Amino acid sequence: MARHPVIRSLPLAVALAWVCACPVPAQAALMENLTTSSIAMALGNAVTADPPGVDAIHFNPAGLARIKEDREYHSAFGASIRTHASFKQGPDFDIGGWTEDPLNNTSTGPVRQGMYVPGYGKPGWRLPGVIIPNLGFVWHKEGSPFTFATGTYMAQAMSVDRTKDPNDPGRFDGRQIQIQRLVYASPSVGYQYSDTLRFGVSVPIAHAAFVVNTDMRMPNELLGVFGKLQQGWCPESGGNILDTFGFGLCGGGKEGMVSPFKKAANMQLQLTAPFDPTLNLGVLWEPKPWFAIGAVYQGGAKTRYSGTYAFQVDPMLRNFVKGLNSGLLGPIAGAVLGFPSSIPELQHGNMTATIPFPTHVQVGIKFKPIRYVQFNVDASYATWGEWDALTFEFDQSIKLLEVARLYGIPDSTKLKIPRGYKSLLNFGYGIQLFPTDKLTLRFGLEPRKSSIPNDKIDLIAPLPDTKLWGLGASYRFASGTEVSLTASYLAGKFNTPANGSCNMNCYNFNNIIYNPYAGMDVAGDIKVRYVGFNFSKKF
Repeated sequence: MARHPVIRSLPLAVALAWVCACPVPAQAALMENLTTSSIAMALGNAVTADPPGVDAIHFNPAGLARIKEDREYHSAFGASIRTHASFKQGPDFDIGGWTEDPLNNTSTGPVRQGMYVPGYGKPGWRLPGVIIPNLGFVWHKEGSPFTFATGTYMAQAMSVDRTKDPNDPGRFDGRQIQIQRLVYASPSVGYQYSDTLRFGVSVPIAHAAFVVNTDMRMPNELLGVFGKLQQGWCPESGGNILDTFGFGLCGGGKEGMVSPFKKAANMQLQLTAPFDPTLNLGVLWEPKPWFAIGAVYQGGAKTRYSGTYAFQVDPMLRNFVKGLNSGLLGPIAGAVLGFPSSIPELQHGNMTATIPFPTHVQVGIKFKPIRYVQFNVDASYATWGEWDALTFEFDQSIKLLEVARLYGIPDSTKLKIPRGYKSLLNFGYGIQLFPTDKLTLRFGLEPRKSSIPNDKIDLIAPLPDTKLWGLGASYRFASGTEVSLTASYLAGKFNTPANGSCNMNCYNFNNIIYNPYAGMDVAGDIKVRYVGFNFSKKF
């Protein structure tokens, strides 16, 4: 089955061109590859040149062509995410005349996990961790160059639940966050072109979910100024006859007294994309038993989500706007500022959003200098730069957003949340030891420099630069049955001074969406503990 040497050298040329074009060892990662394969986690996700079993569907479908038997795969993983943050007022703290934030010198509390069940929604469970099963099948007819497969797996996941403590200061930047992409079918085929060259293609079909529930506050200079004007103008009893002929600053009573530190509202978004296919293309070149090069292109998607929203607005803004419209000059001022005539306590309906699923390219090498040791090195690139801003479209004008027209938000049927993420390069490193023909030991390291720049980090995505350490072992029985165990640990820290991230703590006049910790120094960390199990056998 030999082929022309130029064709056999093509994968090597492509891989070398990639490495030469990217000499700077910068890494980038968000959520990719963290929940896909227990064996890959043990190797720092450096498996493109040696894809493990049915996991080749994701990491390099060309690897399926190495499987020469019908085989089934059962796996499960358990993971817990723990993230923490502390808050301290920055130097010369002043938000429109307010100098004492009640969140000063506080810290976030217990964190739990949740899950989204397709067809049901997000149950109200608060779990110390989650356990997710995966399933896969491979079919091969003896003598055929083709191998077929399909599998289910979690391609992407992020889950944070801060609801255990109702006063958790983290509730203003994500009380509950659930971002997941569950591949429930993945028709795939690997093709052996020659003794050394294989190709593969897979079509992962995913159910994607995007759920955010967060309390909102708006520590903005203008709100602070309004609050101080009320303190000086409005008596505690709530009445001022002169105010009736003025702007109605006191008309909202005690509950309408504005503070930049009060809770303003609660926002709930629940979005899904039940059918979202993508395309994976892979090539694997193994010119020698001790050396291989693999490459995979995992196509992205402009995933179109649909779902529901609910804005529960607290009395402060509702009564303030009501009072403004009770004064003689208030309605005129409100019209100039673009304020609504009233804000309902609850506004809900249907919504849509287009949230990109990034394209991911990964290239790797396998090097086995001696019988007992193998080294894997991978380089990967994911287009998280597509998350520059996320836009959510509502079926009506959101009255709460009409208040923000003054800040340059002209269309209150849309909410544009800046992200400013970057697309960078990531490396992974793995070592396999083979003490016997049946036993394999694995060790991995993946330094993950975050695609979230330091000036864009927040508590909705508390993902700074991290390191992923993994270890695992596999044992293959004489019958062909194989059992694998994996444990891994990911950790990273961030320290963002006041005005350091305009997704979290900027205090400039226009930074109202969304900086709930304006003027605060925010320090935090994230830790992910993972245990995986894999079982495969002939059928």
